[in-house]
Amino acid sequence: MLGSRLVTYDTVSPTESSMRIKGKITSWNEAKAYGFISPMSEGKQIFIHVNAFSNKKRRPKVGQIVTYDISTDKNGRPCAVKATRVGDRPQNNKKEDGGLISVGAAIMFLVIVAASVLEDKLPPIILAVYVGLSILTFFVYALDKTAAKKGTWRTQESTLHLFALAGGWPGALIAQQKLRHKSKKKEFRFLFWVTVLLNCGIFIWLFSATGSSLINRLLQL
Repeated sequence: MLGSRLVTYDTVSPTESSMRIKGKITSWNEAKAYGFISPMSEGKQIFIHVNAFSNKKRRPKVGQIVTYDISTDKNGRPCAVKATRVGDRPQNNKKEDGGLISVGAAIMFLVIVAASVLEDKLPPIILAVYVGLSILTFFVYALDKTAAKKGTWRTQESTLHLFALAGGWPGALIAQQKLRHKSKKKEFRFLFWVTVLLNCGIFIWLFSATGSSLINRLLQL
């Protein structure tokens, strides 16, 4: 018997056809409006709620073939989203919620850091830290996305926030938009933007006399 489960979804763009997965509904609880899908390829069964279907008027049934994307619920568990069946009317593509602006902001920040280094306002190590951590954070997000799809061990959200706070937030921001991972979860997004503001505050402080003095002392160690 299926137990109750409340879910919230991260939105995944249906245009990313390479991410689409094909499976079959193997169980469905009509009273609770959810069930499980078994992927055609190898992999574990995945949870799906009726709200994940593009056509909510057509009731899901065991045996229906479904194509879907993978996301996570509020507890970090994998679930199917953007599900369609043969005969379903596809959902209208919504405009990306500030996606281009977010990616642009991340790139612009790195350009500002680079310009500050070129003008000798900051040492090159600062740019290296931001770029290095951004690349590392992007790959951490990518690995977590893959783990969510496979139902394997996940990276803790606190770790993702730590990478962002340390300076990897431009990479995290790009990953959220390009990989469609952790891009709609409100609690996560709120804490993420807190880490961004804190890091930007530290970055601005580096231009002060105290900040410059601290950097010079650290470089002399």
